Formats: sequence, structure tokens, C-alpha cells
Amino acid sequence: MKLYISPASPFARKVRLVAHEAGLASRVEEIPTAVSPLKPNADLAKANPLMKLPTLVTDEGFALFDSPVICEYLDSLNAGRKLFPEAGAARWSALRQQAIADGILDAAISVRYQTALAPKALQWIDWQDGQRTKWRQGLDCLEADAQALQGEPTIGSLSVAATLAWLDFRYGADDWRKGRPALSGWFAVFSQRPSMLATPPTA
Repeated sequence: MKLYISPASPFARKVRLVAHEAGLASRVEEIPTAVSPLKPNADLAKANPLMKLPTLVTDEGFALFDSPVICEYLDSLNAGRKLFPEAGAARWSALRQQAIADGILDAAISVRYQTALAPKALQWIDWQDGQRTKWRQGLDCLEADAQALQGEPTIGSLSVAATLAWLDFRYGADDWRKGRPALSGWFAVFSQRPSMLATPPTA
């Protein structure tokens, strides 16, 4: 399988974490790929018309995107304990955690795109503040429900870990840990998993 990634992407890291936790890392060839909202990537477009990362091309040549779909596909190949709980409250809890984590990233990445790429005159501070409110409220929600992250990893806890690590990577000065002792304590332990140590983000 070929996995097109940006080494800095938290969505790509989530997929890489799933590959490691599912025992599939050796079957996945990671291909660093450059994308930009301002410049099309014609090569990536052959596999993914949306030109977004990550994109997985299966052994059969079928392209899958975006990260939740790729993660679920990899888990379908997982011969061990599934990372997507099959049914009941555990499944909905894990999927909810993934949705919160992905939503935090959507808000934070959109701010980063604007501050890094938009001309100063076109930057909308009130809009950026609104996005920051979204991701901080998402973090508060995870703090309130941090107990649900405990135990063996799921797609939910892996998504949350990838998100928190990316906030450290890109928004370290924002200090998401402040006022969130349960979430930060969980993350300190989870960060030592071999899958986390094997997949650090790089610029």
C-alpha cells in the first residue's frame, strides 16, 4: 500500500498511528507529498481529485481518502484487537472522540492557513478568534470526558493524541494543557506508546 502524506499533517499522523497499532506499518509505504491550497498537485490528483492528504492507494490500486475512511480500511485488515469498536456505547464514544479531535484540527489548521498564507490586509482577526474558541471548547469537552480515553487505544484516543501533539507542534505557545489536568495527564502517558514515538511530526 502507498500512503501519501505530509510529515507535519496531524491527519496523516492519525493514519500512521493506526497502521502501527494494527501491525500494518511494514505494509504501508509512506510517500512524502507537497500540497498547497494555492498550487495544484497534478500527481496527487491522479489518485485523489481533491488533492488532499493523506491519501492511501491499496494493493489493488484503489485510492481511499480522507483520514477516517483510511483508518477504518486499515482496521479492516487488522488481525488483532480492532481500533474501531464494533458496536454499542464504546463505538459511539470512540467515533465522537474522533469527530471532536478532527473538528479541533479543522479550526486550528484554518487559522494557520490564514495567518501563514493570506496577506496581512486580508486576515480576519474576529474570524480567527472564533475558530480558536471552537478548538478550545473542543479541548474542554475532551477534558471533561478524559476518563473515556483511558484503556486500550481506539480510533478516538489515537485521533485525540494526534491532535494534541500537533497543537504542541504548531501552537506550543497557546498551552492547551492549562486548566486541563486530566487531558494533559492522559496525554503524557499515551505519548510514550511505541506508535507515538515512531511517528513524530516534522516540518
